[in-house]
Amino acid sequence: MTEPTDRKPEDAVAEADKASVAPEAQPIETPDPLAEARREAAEYKDKVLRTLAEMENLRRRTEREVADARVYGVANFARDVLAVADNMHRALEAIGPELHEQADAKLKALIEGVELTERELLKTLEKNGVRKFSPQGEKFDPNVQQAMYEVSESDLPPGHVAQVIQAGYMLGDRVLRPALVGVVKAVPKAPPPSASDNPQSESAAK
Repeated sequence: MTEPTDRKPEDAVAEADKASVAPEAQPIETPDPLAEARREAAEYKDKVLRTLAEMENLRRRTEREVADARVYGVANFARDVLAVADNMHRALEAIGPELHEQADAKLKALIEGVELTERELLKTLEKNGVRKFSPQGEKFDPNVQQAMYEVSESDLPPGHVAQVIQAGYMLGDRVLRPALVGVVKAVPKAPPPSASDNPQSESAAK
């Protein structure tokens, strides 16, 4: 037994027509092979350029580190050797020129041996980039010198090195040890004269 329905014959025909009509097909977009290849090529080129730049920076940094290690790698050893050079220099200064002239042949040979050893030591230090400097009479430079005291009377202008207490040493372009110096004291500026300090002005006023 079929149930009664209110559907009209026209509605049934319309539904049948809709069912028979196929849905409209959507177009499928296919990527452009040439554009895709160019995009990938640009990405690979950028990666290659970045890698080359990083490799060049690494090469330069490595060369700089190797050069610094070659020049400054002896810094600690050189500082230890400087103590030996200082002691030899002090020993020669203690002898003095008068004692050197009055010494007998054996003592003179000993003194000359110490002098030769000191020269050879300084020469060996120079071969390894260590250079001795003594800024006597030069303008005081706080970058390579250390002021220990001030000198009030000197033929040198203020701010110049009047005495070198201990010579300094450079390693390449770096200060291995600053020179210890005494610096000429700056002359204080005199205060401007006042009216009371000039008796002539007072007499003129009277």
